[in-house]
Amino acid sequence: MIDRGWISSDPEITNLLENGYEIFEQNIVTRIMTETPEKVFFNNCPKCNKLARTPYAKQCRYCGYSWHHLVVAEFKIKSVLQITGRKFFLLGEMIKGEIKEGQQIDLTLLGINKKPKIEAIEFALTRKNGEAREDIGLGISTLTEEEKLYLKNIDSFTKPVNIICE
Repeated sequence: MIDRGWISSDPEITNLLENGYEIFEQNIVTRIMTETPEKVFFNNCPKCNKLARTPYAKQCRYCGYSWHHLVVAEFKIKSVLQITGRKFFLLGEMIKGEIKEGQQIDLTLLGINKKPKIEAIEFALTRKNGEAREDIGLGISTLTEEEKLYLKNIDSFTKPVNIICE
């Protein structure tokens, strides 16, 4: 197995695995939950609070409850910005549905375990490669500076986020 590259003979790695692979996995989980619990997201059923099958699931495999109706829109983020003295804005386009102030934007799939309330909706004229485009800006104000910086550093937002009405 060492010759095939499946396991390492490095003493540090061997030391981590000395109590077996299951203990190694438990130690990693414990470390992650101790060091960064705010970045861990569990998609739990709103009714019975049991863990859903996937991060995207909207129907509970245990009690059968469906929370598809809570998602009222999808929003594709293109960029984020904050002008001094203004709210933090997520700029992008609406994929489907209708967005209103007071609804929440689910940021858990982006790695932020929050669902901030949409406090403002504005149009933003942006330019890219000399072409102007009009995006929608969703203003929120409950993110920490670290969370804002995290979003600013994402190169491209691949999946749309859900807009929910709870």
